Amino acid sequence: MNKPSVNPAAADAMATAVELRVLVGKLRRRLREQINLGGLPWSQVSVIGHLERDGPATITALAHAEGMRPQSMGANVAALLEAGLVRGTPDPDDGRRTLLSLTPACRKLIKASRAAREDWLFHAIQTRLAPKEQARLVRAVALLKRLVEP
Repeated sequence: MNKPSVNPAAADAMATAVELRVLVGKLRRRLREQINLGGLPWSQVSVIGHLERDGPATITALAHAEGMRPQSMGANVAALLEAGLVRGTPDPDDGRRTLLSLTPACRKLIKASRAAREDWLFHAIQTRLAPKEQARLVRAVALLKRLVEP
């Protein structure tokens, strides 16, 4: 009985895809641990991320983006407003709605948090990888960029 032939290159690519998915997940979790946004819960950090990436939004739009009810999002937004990290302004297209945006204090906090994560990653690369491995990582990052670029 003949076994179906397995393309070794395809099998290697599949194994690499699985391993890369797992490693990227672990790296994301480690970087998340380095986020220092004043002890905010992840749900509020996520709202800040949406506002930073996508610009001003209504509570309804944020709730939709997070897959939750607007009432639930309202509690997150209220805490961020109270902390001075988000501000609301009337929507120029519909004054009944409020557009939420990040405050300068929040942008400063994001910048500091991003610097802390980059610093952690820099030190991990410097202390855990030999110089030749660091050079290989530079080349690997170039390949990873090609995977995500359109």
